Amino acid sequence: MKKVCFIVSLIFVLGCQTQKFERPNVVFILVDDHALKAVSSYEGSLIETPNLERIANNGIRFDAACVTNAICAPSRTVILTGTHSHINGVVDNGSRFDPSQPTFPLLMQEAGYQTAMIGKWHLKSNPVGFDYWDILNGQGQYYSPVFMKSVNGSEPVNRTIDGYCTDLTTDLTIDWLDQERNKEEPFLLLCHHKAPHRTWMPGPNQLELFKDTQFPEPETLFDDFRGRASAVSTQEMTISDHMYLWHDLMVPPQEGATLEGPDKWAQGNIDRMSETQRTAWDETFDADNDSFIKSDLKGAELTRWKYQRYMQNYLRCIKGIDDNVGRLLDYLEENDLADNTIIVYMSDQGFFLGEHGWYDKRFMYEPSLRIPLLISWPDVTDKGSHSDLLVQNLDLAPTLLEIAGVEIPKRMQGQSMVPILKGDATPWRDAMYYHYYEYPGAHSVQKHEGVRTERYKLIHYYEIDEWEMFDFKSDPNEMINLYDNPAYAGIQNELNQKLKALKVQYEVPSS
Repeated sequence: MKKVCFIVSLIFVLGCQTQKFERPNVVFILVDDHALKAVSSYEGSLIETPNLERIANNGIRFDAACVTNAICAPSRTVILTGTHSHINGVVDNGSRFDPSQPTFPLLMQEAGYQTAMIGKWHLKSNPVGFDYWDILNGQGQYYSPVFMKSVNGSEPVNRTIDGYCTDLTTDLTIDWLDQERNKEEPFLLLCHHKAPHRTWMPGPNQLELFKDTQFPEPETLFDDFRGRASAVSTQEMTISDHMYLWHDLMVPPQEGATLEGPDKWAQGNIDRMSETQRTAWDETFDADNDSFIKSDLKGAELTRWKYQRYMQNYLRCIKGIDDNVGRLLDYLEENDLADNTIIVYMSDQGFFLGEHGWYDKRFMYEPSLRIPLLISWPDVTDKGSHSDLLVQNLDLAPTLLEIAGVEIPKRMQGQSMVPILKGDATPWRDAMYYHYYEYPGAHSVQKHEGVRTERYKLIHYYEIDEWEMFDFKSDPNEMINLYDNPAYAGIQNELNQKLKALKVQYEVPSS
């Protein structure tokens, strides 16, 4: 009898071990402010990103992926918790994340995954649910950034690391894979980059790019905001009026100039460079800066110059991301990890690359609302596939939990994308809910909420009680406000009803 029990127990243990080892690893690459127009897998890209294409070509590209709140800390919290901002408590960048709430890393850790978080965290409280974390101090710096490290709950240790942030984040990620992880256990690895967040400081390996490139101007670069809500006119995120020459555009002040706003911090960013890095930086910018100062540009021509300099540096940062994604993918392939590792590439929100004359995000307009989302699941997701379903950052947590075989908490409000990844026809949401809270605050974008469907969008700037409605199929630039247009009365009513229903579904407070 004892012999039989032993054999049964051995079979059970071996079966559990086999199931455990078959669970896929997950590498989740999150970047900050990556616009769709800067990913060559998407139509209309300004540059080539061949390593991001490797992910898309090996998996699925989501063409209508959206965020619930287009600002850094809230979006990151939505991703972790699978809940809207009013549920998880992080409604703006001033909020502190409460780590006692369930997150997908914590639940996967409890289910036997080894978990690591490297790079930008930006949630004010320390990470929970990770065996290993090595995070940027606050927003982080592009050059010689400060990282804070903890292993298995040890007291965090700060240290400054010489180098460029995107390269260093990848170095630390590969080091963890190579030296820190238990190679007999499945892993969840979060590689979160600072780039291409403002101030768009390129790395040494990308400084020479785009020197002679003239990027096409958006059709709406000189938008006059006619016919839309007043919130669109009162924002403070225009390239023409709200970009700072030194902080944002790498043009040092003339002798005796009074520094204002973020320009006061610019020298500190430069001072973090090594002598070699500073020499390369000056060689890149000095001659063009001298020419710019002598030209004394005004009006539209000044805006055009700012746009080109902005694009050069923003897209150089993107190329740095793409190069480093390639390094990480190469490591996985060379170390026999690629075949059992899911790759997720996502941005925490979109970004304006001159559309409506803007930089930054926040608005529920398409360039800010939509994000690149690429997922590769070997032998499961069809290679080179794409989906136009309305998925959201809200959906990542339940998706990864289902993949890991972990029960999805009822608290989570997202939907698992596993059926989509498997190519199954599945009922899916026909409308998504958005809510931006940070006003008054940076860039002066009014609070607003709204609903987006496959074709239409309704936005309510509720504190000033103004509305916008767009048909972005016939009006992809979102220039024509259809709200209260009698020809669209039926659609307007339908969108209002959808908005009300989504607020009930997601338990949005009436206040």
